[in-house]
Amino acid sequence: MPPGGGAIRVLNVAEKPSVAKAVAEILSRGGMQSRAGRSRYNRVFEFNYAIGAQACHMLVTSVTGHLMELDFDDRYRKWYSCDPVELFHAPVRKAVPQDKQDIKRTLEEEARMCQWLVLWLDCDREGENIAYEVVEICAGANRHLNIYRARFSALIPREIHDAVQHLARPNKLFADAVDARQEIDLRIGASFTRFQTMLLKDAFVLDVTGEERNMVLSYGPCQFPTLGFIVERFWEIQAHEPEDFWTINCSHTSDEGTASFVWIRGHLFDYSSAVVIYEMCVEEPMATVHNVRNQEKLKYPPYPLSTVELQKRASRCCRMSSEHTMKVAEELYQAGFISYPRTETDSFSPNTDLHAIVHEQVDHPVWGTYAQRLLNPEERLWRNPSNGGHDDKAHPPIHPTKFTTGETNWSEDHRKVYELVVRHFLACCSQPAVGAETTVEIDIAGEQFNASGRVVLAKNYLDVYRYDSWGGSLLPTYTVGQQFVPTTLTLDSGVTRPPPLLAEADLLSCMDKAGIGTDATMHEHIKKLLDRCYATKDANSRFSPTNLGEALVMGYDEMGYELWKPYLRSMMEADMKAVSIGTKSKSEVLEGCLQQMEACFRDARANKVKLLDAMGTFFARSNRPINETQPAEVVRHCGLCNASDMLLKRRPTGGFMVGCGGYPLCRNVVWLPGFLAEAAVTQHICPTCVPGPVRKIQFKFNRRDIPPNYDVDHLGCVGGCDGVLKELTDLSRFGGHNQTATPARGQSQTPSGVWQGAPPPRQDLHTGFRTGRQFANEQTPVVNPQGFRSTHTQNSRNASGQVLCTTCGEACISRTANTEANRGRKFYKCQNAGCGFFAWEDELENVVPRGRGRGGRGSSSRQASASASAGRRGGGRGRRGRGRNEDSDGMTFVSATGDTVHGCCFTCGDPSHFANVCPNRGR
Repeated sequence: MPPGGGAIRVLNVAEKPSVAKAVAEILSRGGMQSRAGRSRYNRVFEFNYAIGAQACHMLVTSVTGHLMELDFDDRYRKWYSCDPVELFHAPVRKAVPQDKQDIKRTLEEEARMCQWLVLWLDCDREGENIAYEVVEICAGANRHLNIYRARFSALIPREIHDAVQHLARPNKLFADAVDARQEIDLRIGASFTRFQTMLLKDAFVLDVTGEERNMVLSYGPCQFPTLGFIVERFWEIQAHEPEDFWTINCSHTSDEGTASFVWIRGHLFDYSSAVVIYEMCVEEPMATVHNVRNQEKLKYPPYPLSTVELQKRASRCCRMSSEHTMKVAEELYQAGFISYPRTETDSFSPNTDLHAIVHEQVDHPVWGTYAQRLLNPEERLWRNPSNGGHDDKAHPPIHPTKFTTGETNWSEDHRKVYELVVRHFLACCSQPAVGAETTVEIDIAGEQFNASGRVVLAKNYLDVYRYDSWGGSLLPTYTVGQQFVPTTLTLDSGVTRPPPLLAEADLLSCMDKAGIGTDATMHEHIKKLLDRCYATKDANSRFSPTNLGEALVMGYDEMGYELWKPYLRSMMEADMKAVSIGTKSKSEVLEGCLQQMEACFRDARANKVKLLDAMGTFFARSNRPINETQPAEVVRHCGLCNASDMLLKRRPTGGFMVGCGGYPLCRNVVWLPGFLAEAAVTQHICPTCVPGPVRKIQFKFNRRDIPPNYDVDHLGCVGGCDGVLKELTDLSRFGGHNQTATPARGQSQTPSGVWQGAPPPRQDLHTGFRTGRQFANEQTPVVNPQGFRSTHTQNSRNASGQVLCTTCGEACISRTANTEANRGRKFYKCQNAGCGFFAWEDELENVVPRGRGRGGRGSSSRQASASASAGRRGGGRGRRGRGRNEDSDGMTFVSATGDTVHGCCFTCGDPSHFANVCPNRGR
């Protein structure tokens, strides 16, 4: 459909395909044409229209919610790619995800041929943010676009035509407020979620979802305070101690009925005192009427309906969850039956034609008669709605926009929500209920009692609003000075009861009062608690925390931080509002909030033992590898792949390593001494090592495994400058229990003597060593310079002839090899799956004391000694070539300091070959 002469092309973008279709149908009066866009779900509608005096060719299409996603740069997205605290400052970017590229292409293609862009996104902060995402895409394709904003609250002809004829400009402040909230929530949520999950998930048996291994222990700035409300009420109930009390009840029956009088003291907890007072009343039971008050009482109708009130009343009256209520309300809105359901406003504008809205309901078979009475001046039932005091300046209160007696495709819940909206609107336009209340006060032996009765004189709004009740009993007639003897006078006992669990309506009230979330997101936070198994909801819509939810709150509570309290988040929400009205800038709010939460995060991580203790109260410890339970800490940037960071991690054997976060794509690794008890990355930066920064590590060594002249605690650097760490690493490699004697192919050493490169290809390639104390009384073992098999002394067998593991001391099991090269050859391995001990049976029997080769006459003591010396200094298989001295087969030995060591065959002593190709092997 080509534009008419002089007509401009106008691109209209709605938030959802259904809204785009509804807007196009209303503006074109059904005369639109439709064609496919790049996205199969987002069609383009075309028609001619006039905006004022300007002829326009309208193109209407849509997005599907947010067009862009905010996320960290690629190198920070993987969980172990960085220290979680770095997420408070890591670069973030907003981009169109892959699944919305087709929508982006549609917008770019249509924008290039248009002169105007009209934004039909929802008129709230979130909609304004989506609008600016659309602007960024369209303006990038056509920077000459004239950009306008259509503001509407209902998908009805009156609203849509009025919106397009009174176009405004989009509000950048609203979009900035959402940007600030998104970035704050992303940084706080990601950092705390990674911290909690990596610390706790595999440390405990948490089979609460059936998918324990994929479980995420999420933290949300709104989600956790919401959980806090549930846990706090649960703790109040748990802490309640029932206490007995006593009260005096009195009743009087006459010809006009019975009046029940209540003791003015309420109740007493002291039984003796209650008995004394009761006996006084029994001895002088004559009651004297001291006062009779008659007054008119009014019960006012509710304020106009806001989102939070809709959720609360649907929960109480319709037994619907807040999440389901919003889903149904959104469907009713998109079908044009109610106004926009996400609004904080609870007062109507003076310009709203309320009578017209009421008039649409006069034909309804249920409440139509009441609507007619409301419009009849003689009934005097009309009253302008009260002002609730809240106005978001974007949408009116929720009200009906189209008459219906029910659609064929509606569920029962659709009927309930529509009825609630209509009855609520009719009620808030009505007079309050009127009642006459009588209060009678009597005296018995100096003790005061009273009784109240009420009769409803005019129900008014209660006639249509069946969700409220206002009853009472009618009292007999009493006069001042009248005396009578009570019909009953009893001393009754009772017991105090704890408060009930929070119902969904109560939880929404708590969140609304504390400013947790917005009217559009509160139900999402509640649903997230249920999805994450932090809380459960019973048949009465009351919430209880799960063990997991209670443990997390308890852990943070024990730290002394009120991260589960609403105060921090309510201050953030106040800051977002300040951004939206221009009193604070986005950067100012981001800097303040993130600085405060980063300090909380660092303190929480420093006190993580309290979180572990709290979890241990509810869950059993798991036996999974320790390295999965410890969050990785960044030491430096990886110089090998230049894409990830080097992270301090714990290995399954309990040892420590510094490995690249890009594993397995990058296998850069630094092996640390095996007798480390603890290791933690600090904020101290090494002033020597480059490229930096290189963070120093606080080491704690096992005292029994290091010489007495070394300190147990050492602040060291793995960048190559630390001589102490070099010496201890050498000692660990040749005197420890669990370290690899030589690096695997592709490994190298740092100047500090710490092995760096790819990890050994398998655990059974480790060589077993003994400490210096063991060497003093035993034969020194001969070390295989290749490091491919374990070697042992003749003391490897116990008294019964069993071969013992030199690592853990357990008896080994015997197996027979079935590989092509070693078929039929017997070997020993440790029964412990996590131990790396391995030995061939024929090599175990032929091990000889230090200084003697294995080749008899063909070997010299000098050669054997040189070989043993090479082994003690870290001889191993080096890289081929690269300028080093090579043996006859192209292989090179290097010591712990990196010096070249000339090797020789360990079997016959011949320097021209290694033992793995020795012709005397196996003889």
